[in-house]
Amino acid sequence: MKQLFSLVLSGLIIFMGFTQKEIMLDLIQEGGGIAGVVSILFVAVLVFFPFIPYPVLAGILGSVAGVVNGTLISLIGILIGTTLMFYLSRYGFQSWSQRMLTKYPKAIEYERYFEKNAFLGILFVRLLPVVPSPVVNVLSGISKVNFLVFVFATLLGKLPAIFTFTIAGSIFEGNRLLSISIYGVYFLIIAAAASMHFYKKKSSLIIPSEKQVNT
Repeated sequence: MKQLFSLVLSGLIIFMGFTQKEIMLDLIQEGGGIAGVVSILFVAVLVFFPFIPYPVLAGILGSVAGVVNGTLISLIGILIGTTLMFYLSRYGFQSWSQRMLTKYPKAIEYERYFEKNAFLGILFVRLLPVVPSPVVNVLSGISKVNFLVFVFATLLGKLPAIFTFTIAGSIFEGNRLLSISIYGVYFLIIAAAASMHFYKKKSSLIIPSEKQVNT
């Protein structure tokens, strides 16, 4: 029964994303009362299938709804989408989730870290996306991570990126150069931080320990 429900729900999300993408984007850009609800729903769908890059959507939300409302819309949408993916992975598609993770060998390593220190582990990969977000959602769902820990770490870790992209979008019409510069600086910081992370990790594997040198 759980798998049937999960299959139907996933099918609806896929159908909505593929067939209603343009309509939903038009409604969001028009603004108005319904735009907020549609925006939340669209952000939730993007958690499953990123039909458009999230930074682009966050920028649109910032332009249409403003920084505060745009940030809140993104947070609510991400909360809904990640919650659904978490529970679908934990109770609906456990075998599929396990197969998905085999495509990302690094994920197994992070799974062990999640179970030791779930909050810091999830917070780290949300702040520094060295593991794709859907993989983090699935990994958290099939592991022993507490749901509330998953939610708080996800929202806290996503907030800096959401806020940055929303601000950039909100000023795009008035100052395109500054808006593009904000995007560029953010991605440069993330790229530099990710490079440092992988370099330190690689160095720790290459440099032998003092005990090994003395033997």
